[in-house]
This record gives sequence, C-alpha cells and structure tokens, in this order.
Amino acid sequence: MIADPKLVSQLRERTGAGIVECKNALDEAGGDIEKAIEVLRKKGEIKAAKKLNERTTKEGLVHAYIHANGKVGAMVEVSCETDFVARNEEFQAFVHDLAMQVAATNPLYVKPEDIPAEIVAKEKEMYLEEVQGKPPAVIEKILEGKLQKYYSEVCFLKQSFVKDEDITIEELINQKIAKIGEKIEVKRFVRFQI
Repeated sequence: MIADPKLVSQLRERTGAGIVECKNALDEAGGDIEKAIEVLRKKGEIKAAKKLNERTTKEGLVHAYIHANGKVGAMVEVSCETDFVARNEEFQAFVHDLAMQVAATNPLYVKPEDIPAEIVAKEKEMYLEEVQGKPPAVIEKILEGKLQKYYSEVCFLKQSFVKDEDITIEELINQKIAKIGEKIEVKRFVRFQI
C-alpha cells in the first residue's frame, strides 16, 4: 500500500517524525493515522531504549523555573550527548517543561531505584496490612498496583506530564530521544517553596 501524501503530512505534523518513518508507519497501520501514531510511539520507545544503553551524556542544561507568583521554583539538571542539542531551542523548551513539572508536582525522587529500600519496605508493610485475608496471588497484584501508584506520586519519571496527562515524564523523554536522536537523562532536581 502506498501512503497518501496528505496522511503522511498530517502524521508528520502530529508526531514530528520523518517522512520515511511516517510512510512506513502508515503502511504498517493500513492507512489508519491513530494506529500509525501508536506504531511510531512503539518504534520510538525501542530506539530510546537502545540509546539509553549505548551512549553517555556529557552535555546538557541546568534550568530554573520560577512560578509567576514568585513563591515556587525548581531547578533541573538534564543531560544530553552534545552541546549542539543542549543549545537547541526545542531541547531548552523541553527542559523548561521538566522544571515546571518539578515545581508543579513536587516529586521526591527521580526514579523508583532512587527510593531507599527501607522506605519501599515500609510502604509494602503498610499495604500488606490493608489486604490481610486475601489469596496470595491477589495480594501480590494489589501490592504491585499500590507500589506503582506510589511511584507515580513520588518519582519524577513515573508522574503524568502536567501538559498532557496521558503520558508520563518517562514516555515524554523517550519521545524526545526518538525525535532528537540523542540520549537524554534527568540527573537531578531541587524544588523551593515559600
């Protein structure tokens, strides 16, 4: 099937992907633009995973966001591979959005692996008390669900993006990695509030 140029153009507008990638995604999705977006998203996640494992980040930005009322602010350190990307307007806007996310949501950790083991153990213990008397398989599923919810509250990468609740910060970063073509990492952040 040869992809309709209008559909290719629409898909490019919505995703920022290249022409060839859009054509291939539309072919794979049988001309359905929504399915093509899903195809691109999955391919982007695969590319992002490869980049995360293969490359190092030596450049990046430290960016500060101060809310309009002057009472809340945040700083983030976001790394990338080259200074070319770090100076790119799109990357700078992306880092600004990440700093705004920190100011808005007040995460405690960057990722679940950063949470001290004793805190995770206390959370599990608390959840176990809530599910006493249920079958072990059910308890395990409930525990996992409650832990994932806890991570989405306290871990920056697991939070829903404030500008688009349908994606997490981790998914947003993976989309940027796929689009920009470089590994991107959130190293650390700090939030201030009066």
